[in-house]
Amino acid sequence: MTQYLCKSIGCNQPFFASTPEDFCEDCRDTLPTEPPRLAETDPNGKHQHDRGAKVDAGKVRMHLITGGMARAITEVAKVGTFGAAKYTDGGWVDVPDGFRRYEDAQQRHAASRHMGEELDKESQLLHLSHEAWNALAKLDLYLRGIEPKGRYSRDTRPA
Repeated sequence: MTQYLCKSIGCNQPFFASTPEDFCEDCRDTLPTEPPRLAETDPNGKHQHDRGAKVDAGKVRMHLITGGMARAITEVAKVGTFGAAKYTDGGWVDVPDGFRRYEDAQQRHAASRHMGEELDKESQLLHLSHEAWNALAKLDLYLRGIEPKGRYSRDTRPA
C-alpha cells in the first residue's frame, strides 16, 4: 500500500491505496457519474437513412442559450475580452488555485452589487456580468477536471 494525498478541494487528507488514486474514498463517493445517453432519433420519426432525416432529438439545444440569451452572453463575453486584454487569452485556465480565486472574485462582485454599485470601477462593465463570467470559469475548470470534483472549496465548505 502506498500513501497518497486526496486532490479534492479542501480535503488533502492522506490515504492508502494499492494503486494510484487522486481522491480518498469519501471524495470518490461524491464524484458525479456520466448522465445516460439518449438514443439519437429524428424528431419527425424518420429513419436515420431516409432523405431529410436528422438524428438530433434529445441533443443539447445550444440556440436556447446563444440565441435566447444573446444579450447576457455578449455582456459576459465583454468581461472575457476585458480580461484577455488585461492578462492574456486563455490564461485564466492556468491560474493556480483558480476555482477558489474565481469564487472569491465572484463573491466580491456580488458584494459590490449588493452595496448598490452597478458597474465595476475598473472595467465599467456590470458586476453581474463579472459574476457570471466567474461562475462560468469555475464550471469550466470543474468540467475540465482541473479542479477536483465533488467537494466544496475551503471557504465555502459547510461546517
